[in-house]
Amino acid sequence: MSKLSLSRFSMFFLTPAACALLALPALADSQARIVRLSDVQGSVQINKNTGMGFESAFLNLPITQGAQVRTHDRGRAEIEFEDGSTLRLTPNTTVEFSALGLNDAGKHISVINLVEGMAYVNWLGKDEFSLNFLREKISLSQPAHFRVDTSADVASLAVFKGDVEVDGAAGKFAVEKKTTATFEAPDNDKYTIANNILEAPLDSWDKEASAYHEQYARNNSSPYGYGASDMNYYGAYSSIPGYGMMWQPYFAGIGWNPFMDGAWSWYPGYGYMFASAYPWGWMPYRYGNWMSVPGYGWMWQPGGFNTWLTAPHFAGTMPVDFHPLVAPVDGTVRTVAVGKGGTVSPMPSNLVVHAGSAGMGIPRGSIDNLSHLNHQVAKSGSAEVRLEPQFSTSAARSPSLIGQSSSTPVGSAGRSTASAGHASGGSHH
Repeated sequence: MSKLSLSRFSMFFLTPAACALLALPALADSQARIVRLSDVQGSVQINKNTGMGFESAFLNLPITQGAQVRTHDRGRAEIEFEDGSTLRLTPNTTVEFSALGLNDAGKHISVINLVEGMAYVNWLGKDEFSLNFLREKISLSQPAHFRVDTSADVASLAVFKGDVEVDGAAGKFAVEKKTTATFEAPDNDKYTIANNILEAPLDSWDKEASAYHEQYARNNSSPYGYGASDMNYYGAYSSIPGYGMMWQPYFAGIGWNPFMDGAWSWYPGYGYMFASAYPWGWMPYRYGNWMSVPGYGWMWQPGGFNTWLTAPHFAGTMPVDFHPLVAPVDGTVRTVAVGKGGTVSPMPSNLVVHAGSAGMGIPRGSIDNLSHLNHQVAKSGSAEVRLEPQFSTSAARSPSLIGQSSSTPVGSAGRSTASAGHASGGSHH
């Protein structure tokens, strides 16, 4: 991966004319959608449908229709949709985003294929969502939280919240909350339903991630859901005279600017899109404007859809020399790093937080009060903190999760009469 010099690329200011050189077709006027790779731990890869196959994935990469994401033995990933709904991938999992579009009424339509592995879905119910596995299709139009574990021979669907409708080889049926459906692929996906849920090794990770989003997105007044929880955790809004409400990340420091660390990544049909390396770096690069405010430094002003998705949009700045990225040819590098790029580092047990870091290196939810730590860093220039260990990425899917609970067989059509009166399930939610 090649590097661009900081003086040439991370400090540039663009006019709308320069932005137009890289301008993405306006998403507001098309059926195209972009969702966010919102968490990356360990080995994760993405195939952006460029014809180049899989490449290393990193935080805040845009995901477009036709893309695939896969995790390896020690990899986990989270994808966040516009309304704040999430899809989480455990180790050795592959998903394909076969449809990310809009229907004629303007409603978001998401169709995901779970090729193999285990995925958690926490759907908030504002848009339409479908998940395909084996010969089955889950369709959601209301909130639901569930786990799907699939292989070539067998799959299980465990529903934590809501009721999930399945349509497949055995017809349509509902899997209610706190129950598990098991599907036998060699037997035409014949299914059984158990009145409990066996706990999986990564249920705790899913539970903690869901709680993080719920806690920090609770007071989001923005019409845009994805990225709101990270902004509320890693920064704060202030009322600035002459500017109104402005947001700034903690630990910004003097000399920091929002485009000094990240990567430009190539997408067919879109061009180069910027992926910020900062853990909060999604919404401020898709909506509103960045401004250099005298006495405060760089701050983000909330606003509508940012039409310059493929180039930084600084308000009220003077243009300087800008050399637009050239579309790659076959066999060339399609990701260009800026500053520290978009690399993923393992979580340390001790972390020294410096002014100017803007939250980089701090795993989400790992420190209770970043505002208090921000005051310490502003006063002394740095502070050392001990981080709570996160759930190990080495935990693999347990094969005992599939088909090991007491179950009631169901025929080729209809649903089990035992699905009512659920037994106490796992301790997930």
